[in-house]
Amino acid sequence: MAKSIVLITGCSSGFGMLSAARLAAAGHTVYATLRDLTKQERLLKETARRGTEVKILPLDVTDDASIAPVVARITEEHGKLDVLVNNAGYGLGGAFEDLLEAEFRAQMETNFFGVLKMIRNCLPLLRRSSAAKIINLSSIAGLSGIPGLSAYNASKFALEGFSEALSHELAVFGISVTLIEPGSYQTDVQKNSRLAQNFYNPDSPYLEYSKRLLASTQRRVARRDGNPEDIAGLIERVINTQKPAMRYIAGRDARVLRFLHRTLPFGAYSRFLNRVLSR
Repeated sequence: MAKSIVLITGCSSGFGMLSAARLAAAGHTVYATLRDLTKQERLLKETARRGTEVKILPLDVTDDASIAPVVARITEEHGKLDVLVNNAGYGLGGAFEDLLEAEFRAQMETNFFGVLKMIRNCLPLLRRSSAAKIINLSSIAGLSGIPGLSAYNASKFALEGFSEALSHELAVFGISVTLIEPGSYQTDVQKNSRLAQNFYNPDSPYLEYSKRLLASTQRRVARRDGNPEDIAGLIERVINTQKPAMRYIAGRDARVLRFLHRTLPFGAYSRFLNRVLSR
C-alpha cells in the first residue's frame, strides 16, 4: 500500500494524537497540528514510544490565517495532500436556554465551520492526489439528540449533512468523504469539554436537571471502556481502503443507541434515553 501525506487537526491528545503516531509508525508522512504548541508533550512522548516522528505545526481551525501556512508548507514539501483528518473539536454542556448565543456560535465555529475552513483550504491540494480522502470525526451525537448537548448535537448534525452532500460533489474528482461516529471512549473529551457560563446559575430553571445530567455523564465517563486506539486503527483502515464507506459507527454503545433510535417510536426512545442518563 502506497504511503500517504496526511494532515490531522487536534493532535494534543485522544484520537488525533494516537492517529498521528500510529500513521507515522506505519510509514505515512504526518502533519500533526495543535492549536496550542505548549500541549505537544504527550504527542512527542507517544511518537517516541512508537519509535517514529511527526511534523508538529500550530493550527487554529477557526482562523484561515493559521491554516494557510500549514497548507503552504505541505504544498512546498510535497505538492499534494492525500488525506485530511478533521478531528479538532470540543463539547459544550448545558441546557439550551442557559447557553449564551456566543457560546453556541463558538461551538459551531470550531466543530463545524472549522471543518469547512480546513476542507476549503485543502481541496486544491487534495485534487492533486490520485485518490484523496477526507475523514471527518463526528459522533453518535450527530445521529441522536442528547439532552444537555444541544450545541454539540447541532454542530455534529450539521457536519453529517455537509459531509454527505460533499461526498457527492467530490466523487467526480475521486475524493472520498468518510464520517467516523464514535460512542464513548477513554479520551480527554470530558476534560476538554466546557460547561455553559450559566450552568450553575441559581436562577436557572434547569439547574437541578443539568446537575443530574452532568453527574450521570461523569459516572458513565468513569466506567467507559472503549479503547481510543481502536479509532486510530479505524482511521488507518479507512486510509488503506480503496473505496471506504461513507459512515463508520464505532463502539458498542454507539451501535446500540443508533439501532434503538432508528427502530423505536420517538416517545419510547426518549424514555429509554432519559433512563440511561439518570443512572
